[in-house]
Amino acid sequence: MAGASAVGAATLCYLLTALFPLVGVRMARSAAEQLDRDVLLGAVLAEVLFSVPYLLALLTAGTLVVIWTWRARKNLDAFPGAVPNLSPAWAIAGWLVPLANLVVPARVLADLLRNSVWQRRQSWLVGVWWASWLVFLIGDRFVARAEQQRYDRLTELPRNDAEFATYVRFYEDALAPRLVPAVACLVAGIAFVVLVRRISAAQQDRLSRAVPVWPGQPVWPGRPGWPAPAAPMPVAPTSPQVPPTPGGTIGA
Repeated sequence: MAGASAVGAATLCYLLTALFPLVGVRMARSAAEQLDRDVLLGAVLAEVLFSVPYLLALLTAGTLVVIWTWRARKNLDAFPGAVPNLSPAWAIAGWLVPLANLVVPARVLADLLRNSVWQRRQSWLVGVWWASWLVFLIGDRFVARAEQQRYDRLTELPRNDAEFATYVRFYEDALAPRLVPAVACLVAGIAFVVLVRRISAAQQDRLSRAVPVWPGQPVWPGRPGWPAPAAPMPVAPTSPQVPPTPGGTIGA
């Protein structure tokens, strides 16, 4: 479940970056009281430090999710009765191809859920994850662009109370717009973790039950109720049989 853990960590890190204006407004007020530009610079550096763990967690989560999706999709090929709509290649390309990554991952997850869990009533989870994921992707980019435009209009070197006050208002106004992608990210993260855990558990259960049964126990000579065995027919020597072992690739 490494992929689920990484998604949870990335979600938490994003929430911390979204709430940074609470820290920024306190630092901006302190800078306004002291008329100290260095405090404002410290706020910028602090936000960068908040973003670094999120970027690292996002890169890790993205890599593990792609690996998990591909392995889970490959497992479907070993399940009798499974009829996936997309090939395993889309389990990777669907995340990486522009525009396709807005639709294909949801279709792949729906395939995995339908052919692994076999319960259609759980398909609403894919819809919740997909809708909240799109709101997060679009909302985060829109908020970041609007925030950058507002920041560019600030006085680069504030000198008086009025100019320092513009930085205070900047951080005060930055919190509310960030809450929309933050809530969407939280919902998407929770929904995806639930999906990963349910699909992985269902596939692991099917893989463990799909091991063929080894031939039955031999009949021992002299056992009551059984006739004496006939003389064995001579046969050509054969190589010893090896019991089959469970297959599958789930585990990311």
